[in-house]
Amino acid sequence: MKKFFLLLALATPLPVLSDISHSISSSISLTVGGATTSSERLGSSFSISGTGVDVTDGTTAGTISAGTITSGVYSPGTIAATQNATSGENFSFSQSYTQGDALSTSAPTVGEVPNFSDITSTAGGTAGDLAGSITSAGVIDITAGGANTEAVGQVISTLITN
Repeated sequence: MKKFFLLLALATPLPVLSDISHSISSSISLTVGGATTSSERLGSSFSISGTGVDVTDGTTAGTISAGTITSGVYSPGTIAATQNATSGENFSFSQSYTQGDALSTSAPTVGEVPNFSDITSTAGGTAGDLAGSITSAGVIDITAGGANTEAVGQVISTLITN
């Protein structure tokens, strides 16, 4: 009988005091980019300065031309400078002009670049052979697509013990 109790005591299951958690997650992301165009228009700028000179727009002394604006571009017109100092005196005259971009009359089309100074244009993507899969063993198989495409695959295996 003592042997029976000893055998029964050894056969009794004991609680396990460890928790184990395991998870596997996998994903494939296939992206085909859309067509984009970004542009920045440069505006016109004009500056004039001087000492010891007279300026005129050709019609009125002491007047600088108001210029004209055509298609959003400022044109300062003709400006004449004459020295008003007597002989031996110093004079200086400086003028600068940066022509801006004309206003566009229509929205830009991919492949056709408008007349702006700063443009970035990207053609729309083509899927072509773009594909991806992950096997139950965690093997990632990705096939490249055409231009402006992206394929990303990942397998994450997590094992937690307490």
